[in-house]
Amino acid sequence: MRRIPPVLLLPAVLGLVFLVLPLVGLLVRTPWSDLAGRLSEPGVVTALRLSLETATLATALCVVLGVPLAWLLARVAFPGRRLVRALVTVPLVLPPVVGGVALLLVFGRRGLVGSWWGIQLPFTTAGVVVAEAFVALPFLVVAVEGALLAADLRYEEAAVTLGASRWTVFSRITLPLVAPGVAAGAVLSWARALGEFGATITFAGNFPGRTQTMPLAVYLALETDSDAAIVLSLVLLAVSVAVLAGLRGRWVAAA
Repeated sequence: MRRIPPVLLLPAVLGLVFLVLPLVGLLVRTPWSDLAGRLSEPGVVTALRLSLETATLATALCVVLGVPLAWLLARVAFPGRRLVRALVTVPLVLPPVVGGVALLLVFGRRGLVGSWWGIQLPFTTAGVVVAEAFVALPFLVVAVEGALLAADLRYEEAAVTLGASRWTVFSRITLPLVAPGVAAGAVLSWARALGEFGATITFAGNFPGRTQTMPLAVYLALETDSDAAIVLSLVLLAVSVAVLAGLRGRWVAAA
């Protein structure tokens, strides 16, 4: 084992403490004796159910839109591909509140699209799904595009030479090859959608039973019931740990 220089060891330890200590604090302050009762409260159950439903729907939307988009970026050379790839990844670095404002300007009652298509999205459950999909879609596109770029093209080329159509090649060869990447991207998208706050509260509001997801319930509970906020935060933490554990074999090197 190599000897670690003290000048590197101390910042490394401080960085680890900085990341882990807040999580330890959350676990320490969790009302374990009353956890089951807190989780069964109507407001908590409603927020949990709404979060799971909207995150799942948003992930499905991401898969439907993201897999073809990732295939286009990975397989088709067209002018402006780098620009399109950059635009796809913008939501990764865009402040979520700004994303919510942008969605309002497009899908709001007086937005670029909302002013003429007659569908009310802002401040509805459907608006929650749209906001979550907006911030989660880049995770799926990046994961699937990476899987496509790493896939062996010889299988697809062989299928084409044998007379298979483009759709047959895509559905029978390409998708099975990149299925792990699609699964990983979908899990990441679901976790990101589940934890979304800024775009959701800006575009969909914070209405219990309709648009109040778990992160929004945590924010509201901090002002009235800190124990409920801690319980909801613990649920989100458990989901995050489960996602990381599920993806460990793919993206986290074994110790």
